[in-house]
Amino acid sequence: MKNKVLITGGAGFLGYHLANRLLDEGFIVHLVDDFSRGVKDKDLKILLDRTNCSFKSLNCLDINAVQSLGLDFEYIFHLAAIIGVVHVNKRPYRVLVDNLLMLDNMISFAKSQNNLKRFMFPSTSEVYAGTLENFDLTIPSPEETPLAITELTRARTSYMLSKISGECLCHYSDIPYTIFRPHNIYGPRMGSIHVVPGQLRKAYEAKNGENIFVSSVNQTRSFCFVDDATIMLSKMMLSENCLGETLNLGIEDPETTILEVSKICHDIVGRKVKIIPEDAPPGSPERRAPDMTKTFNLIEYSAQTGLRNGIEKTYEWYNENVFSCSGNTAN
Repeated sequence: MKNKVLITGGAGFLGYHLANRLLDEGFIVHLVDDFSRGVKDKDLKILLDRTNCSFKSLNCLDINAVQSLGLDFEYIFHLAAIIGVVHVNKRPYRVLVDNLLMLDNMISFAKSQNNLKRFMFPSTSEVYAGTLENFDLTIPSPEETPLAITELTRARTSYMLSKISGECLCHYSDIPYTIFRPHNIYGPRMGSIHVVPGQLRKAYEAKNGENIFVSSVNQTRSFCFVDDATIMLSKMMLSENCLGETLNLGIEDPETTILEVSKICHDIVGRKVKIIPEDAPPGSPERRAPDMTKTFNLIEYSAQTGLRNGIEKTYEWYNENVFSCSGNTAN
């Protein structure tokens, strides 16, 4: 019998790509989502038409709805959460409360399964932000970095706390888990408010010779294409070496400035513009890159897609599905 996987937040960016990966590998995949951020687009319809893929509209805050999903899942990816700086800044209270309530419900559900092999919980690279701000953070940052928190009154702290607390719940849960901390995963269908699609949209809408305003130009990130991320997640899920571990998910190098990302985007789209630097948003880190040594040693895989190639693939999707036809994508 084929292994059965549940993905909450399955209509979202990572959930969608992960589902396609696991279906390709022969798993039975069941998705749930309440479409608070994900969208019902043609890509999702194609996914749901695939053999061994099913879907249920469900809010993970509803414990009765969660418990109705069944008892035969061997792997659970709990990707559903309130994420994104825009959403976090608007409703930090709900971010902290709802993210933890959803996780508590999913852990209770995981405990009821007949043969659960792994519960996969996504933390965040934001867990390193307090250490970066207040102490000497090693960059690239290893998983054993002591974690500090940012100012409690800062809205963005709510998301970090929901994920640090989520990691704690996994540790105390008495279920087989793996925690992963994504670092700047990008690619097709990721929404419109992230660095790469945001810069691609600016490039698409620009005219040659225009001034284009870009914030955080000197900040650096290491960007990981989603295809590489889903391969790593599949390997983490299946590896006994990853049981009970906390692992970075991403690419260690190169670190690339936001300015360089913007230039690549404009070059791919075919625009010649003058980039005008703007101030970085409050709380945005100067550098972010994961130490991938532990992850590589456990799963023996590292990202293969170069940044330009990944951005080209991302632009191809956005141009066809969003920019040229005013199509929908996640908000």
